[in-house]
Amino acid sequence: MKKYGLIGYPLEHSFSANYFKQKFENEQIDAQYNNYAIQDIEELPNLLMQEKLDGLNVTIPFKEKVIPYLDEIDPIAKEVGAVNCIKIRNCKLIGFNTDVIGFKESLLSFIDKPVNTLVFGTGGASKAISYVLSKNNFNVQLVSRNETLNSITYNDLDRFIIESHQLIINTTPVGTYPNIDDCIRIPYKWINETHYVYDLIYNPVKTKFLEFCEAEGAHIKNGYDMLVIQAEESYKIFTSVHS
Repeated sequence: MKKYGLIGYPLEHSFSANYFKQKFENEQIDAQYNNYAIQDIEELPNLLMQEKLDGLNVTIPFKEKVIPYLDEIDPIAKEVGAVNCIKIRNCKLIGFNTDVIGFKESLLSFIDKPVNTLVFGTGGASKAISYVLSKNNFNVQLVSRNETLNSITYNDLDRFIIESHQLIINTTPVGTYPNIDDCIRIPYKWINETHYVYDLIYNPVKTKFLEFCEAEGAHIKNGYDMLVIQAEESYKIFTSVHS
């Protein structure tokens, strides 16, 4: 029996285990998929020794931290600087990034032309999102809690910045279940019907962030279909003889 799983922390309400269990049943594949909630990436070698795994998905907070543990990395994942899918073959860990194709397909079904974009967060998910946006000619401005060479802070978001960026994307976990009342603090009064707002969170279906933006007239979208698309891509990698 093949064995796959998800590493990250926390994982109590993860989508992946049920999704892959159903997928394996539907495709009549003799495989199992488990959650492995590790609090530190340094626990990964012990996990690999204890469990004979054929592949892993990677979620917050390890999409960047896992890279030094890999034997090979796909060129796209290397360019992005983040990995969310690992194929284990002949004891070698090969890293991929399926968030890229998941977000690209989801994004282009939501907005069909490049615009100025604010991306909230600078972690592993943000790197994949920024990669897709740049490759599709969107102008990207990163926003984080602390100012860096590449980002501004939430406190910098004034009327001019918000009104001049038609697409706003949240890549942070703020507002994820069970902390559904948490919300990124921005001046929502300057959001309007010209804005497209995307939240990578899928649970809840509509975060407070999306609720507030929708109330100001914005077009909104959550991350569910991105999640499904990237999971399908991970499945292809796991079950392919050649990848």
